[in-house]
Amino acid sequence: MENWIKKAHKIAEEARERAYAPYSHFKVGAALVTTTDDIYAGCNVENASYGGTTCAERNAVFHMISKNGVQPLKGLVLVTDPLAVPCGLCLQVLSEFAGHDFDIHMFDLNGNHKHKKLMDFLPNRFNPDSLPKKV
Repeated sequence: MENWIKKAHKIAEEARERAYAPYSHFKVGAALVTTTDDIYAGCNVENASYGGTTCAERNAVFHMISKNGVQPLKGLVLVTDPLAVPCGLCLQVLSEFAGHDFDIHMFDLNGNHKHKKLMDFLPNRFNPDSLPKKV
């Protein structure tokens, strides 16, 4: 396993421990990795209104943007229990900033691991290139 994945896995595990999930009890930790190996952590934060809940993946993206603006992305590491894939909304947000070959590594607490590319989840994604060009 590549070093960036190991480092991001540790950060995602730590972020998962800080998740606020009193309703679903489904804690998620995420670590978003740039092409320069900067890592931005995120965890899910639930809300009694449910609609106010934010997923770990989106929190990691927002963390990156609030700290350093948009950066070129390499991959994402998630830690959940059981192992899970990003939700559709998170995949859509990731597609705004990441290419088709963006790596998504999913782990559970037992170390089970799945690896997919963004294109595996969204082969016909809607992103900024989908919008009409200004004339």
